[in-house]
Amino acid sequence: MSRRRLRPDELDLWQQVAKSADPLNKRPISKEPLEITVPKKRKEAPAPKPISQFDVGSNTSPHTETHYFPKTTSQRLETEPVKMDTKGFKRLKRGKLVPEARIDLHGMTLDQAHPALNRFIMTSHTRGMRLVLVITGKGSREDPYDPTPHRRGVLKRQVPMWLRHAPLSLMVLQVAEAHIKHGGSGAYYVYLKRSR
Repeated sequence: MSRRRLRPDELDLWQQVAKSADPLNKRPISKEPLEITVPKKRKEAPAPKPISQFDVGSNTSPHTETHYFPKTTSQRLETEPVKMDTKGFKRLKRGKLVPEARIDLHGMTLDQAHPALNRFIMTSHTRGMRLVLVITGKGSREDPYDPTPHRRGVLKRQVPMWLRHAPLSLMVLQVAEAHIKHGGSGAYYVYLKRSR
């Protein structure tokens, strides 16, 4: 930046301002004492209570370790309410009733088994049958060397769910695990509603 010379009118203005200003070193020092504010005294806090002896976790309520395992398909079917007559249901569970028709879903994939089950239940219902047997199998045994656990019996788990959903739910009254002489836990009794 270059310095330029002040014009005469700027120089007069500057001199007027300089005359009106007081120099710092010639100002009179004020003799008034400085006000010093002293902080107010705080009220003293009461002495802390001594800490009593304690053990870690002594105030918590004792609890046992509870594990909630998912229910198996058999357990879920047992807890479902009975929709058919109680006497008939007891006879059904004891294997006293004989199924009028049966379907075996062994060796089928889910894509093959679902339409086959739908067709079987609808045909049985239109023919006026009341009790049919659906054989799913128990599922293959688990491989002890497999690093990831797999649940057994995909069809065993899926068939009761398919029977609870439309269109089959409109025809099915009760689903129960079969008696040992009809396949046990590898088969289901399906009690159908009356056809109109």
